[in-house]
Formats: sequence, C-alpha cells, structure tokens
Amino acid sequence: MTRAETKREILRIAQSLDQAGMMPSKSGNVSARDGKGFIITPAGLPYARTTVADLVTTAMDGSPVGRAKHRPSSEWRLHAAIYAARPEVMAVVHTHSPRATALSCARKGIPALHYMVLLAGGPIACADHATAGTQALADNALRALTGRRAVLLANHGVVAMGATLGAAYALALEVENLAGQYLDLLAAGLKPVLLTDAQLAEAAKHFAGYGRG
Repeated sequence: MTRAETKREILRIAQSLDQAGMMPSKSGNVSARDGKGFIITPAGLPYARTTVADLVTTAMDGSPVGRAKHRPSSEWRLHAAIYAARPEVMAVVHTHSPRATALSCARKGIPALHYMVLLAGGPIACADHATAGTQALADNALRALTGRRAVLLANHGVVAMGATLGAAYALALEVENLAGQYLDLLAAGLKPVLLTDAQLAEAAKHFAGYGRG
C-alpha cells in the first residue's frame, strides 16, 4: 500500500473497532510500520472525529516526523518496541475490548480451548502488569509475545499484531471472540477441555497461512 492508503486503512480499522465497542472512551490505538518509524493514531482524540490528517507519523523515539497536529498515542512505546524487536510485524492493534480486558483484569490468558488460538501462534498469555504508556509495559508485553502474535496486558487490554493491518485487525477480533468463549464456559461452571500440543500441531498443518493476509 502507499502511505496514503496505509493511513486510510489505519483510520478505517480504528473507527471500526471504536464502533464495535472495542476502544471505549478514546482508548486503544492502531499503527503501521512506515520506513524507519511508524504511523499511529493520535492521543486523546475521539475516533469518530479523527481524520487521516490527524494521524501521526512517528520516529522510533516517539518524535513526530514532519508537521503533526497531535501527539502520538500515549502507547507509542509499546508499538515502537514491537517494531524494533519483531521485523516481520508491519501493523499493531491495541484494544480495550470488553471480554478480553475482563480476563486481563483477572490476569488470566486464553488457553488452547479452540484451535483458533493458532491465529495468535498458540495459547495467549497475559503479560505482567505495568503502568499504561510506560517502557515497562512495552517490555512486559514483548516478553509475553515471544512466539506469539497477541497478548493480554494485565488490567489493561489486548495487543494484536500482523504482517498487514488486516491481519492485526482480524486477530484483535478473534482474541475478543476467544475471550468470550472462555468466559462463557467459566460462567457456566464448566472447565474447558484443552487441546493438547499434539492436537494443536495437527491443526496447525491445516492452518498454515490462515488469517495472515
């Protein structure tokens, strides 16, 4: 995609997630890699009022590149850390989606209750708690993302990443779906029968490439 197309897609995804209730009260953020930095949604601006011109092109140290109408999202450190550590990642979506965030407040991850955890690379961990917007949060998320494409942030929300904006968006939606399934089982007093490593490995053979586009 061109830079202009990337910006339009960032905005479309952010507004779609907002309308779906996954970014309440101006929370959450979306970014895409751009050269040696990234383009990210702005801090504190309601997504319904955000325009392409409000997006911030940012260097890895958080400084805006060129003229910027707004500050980058307060979680720019999280995005920068992921891009620096994971060269295959081209897009990051961070939400406060209700059911996954509820699990994060119990500091629970999402186990292998369904083969769709493979979209994230396997069971989804919950990172150790750190204050929002800090380098500690970014560091904790990176550790929990080892071998994975999604993570829950303790008492906070969700991070999903992908080779494209579409892939990161689809993964963020699926994490919320899996969290809902898990919470429904727990609420019903049922204990999920988890897939074994062998079963996940077998499923992965049929899963290669799913949702990566």
